[in-house]
Amino acid sequence: MQNITDIIEAYLKHILNETESIEIKRQEVARQFDCVPSQINYVINTRFTVEKGYFVESKRGGGGYIRIQKIIIPDTHDLLNEMNTLMGNRVSEQMAEDLLVRLYNEQILTQREALLIQTMMKKESLPMALDDQHLLRAHMLKSLFQTLKRL
Repeated sequence: MQNITDIIEAYLKHILNETESIEIKRQEVARQFDCVPSQINYVINTRFTVEKGYFVESKRGGGGYIRIQKIIIPDTHDLLNEMNTLMGNRVSEQMAEDLLVRLYNEQILTQREALLIQTMMKKESLPMALDDQHLLRAHMLKSLFQTLKRL
């Protein structure tokens, strides 16, 4: 059984599959799913990140809204360059996972490839200080992006 977070994410992604951008009111979506508005914030903040290919804009107040827009970069080289710029020189385990999910969703990596690389990016696979893990992940992903550009 799916949890409410997964259900809300699926609902929003279903709408986004039909259009490139949606505007929602947090209160209305919360009412629709019988949850607290902060649950909607959680879904948006964790499931609709730039690393995963979304741009989120919000306006607070009575007439406020949350706009979620798919970031569409049709050229693989441009996407890899953008991801390389986005991540900088330090990459957390979560950011690495998000970038790999995006590469999978964009059909640049197979599910198997993404899972294998994700395993190498886990903190358990990197027996070093946390700061060194972040640096090594960034270095490995930059190398991966360069290789993917040549394929």
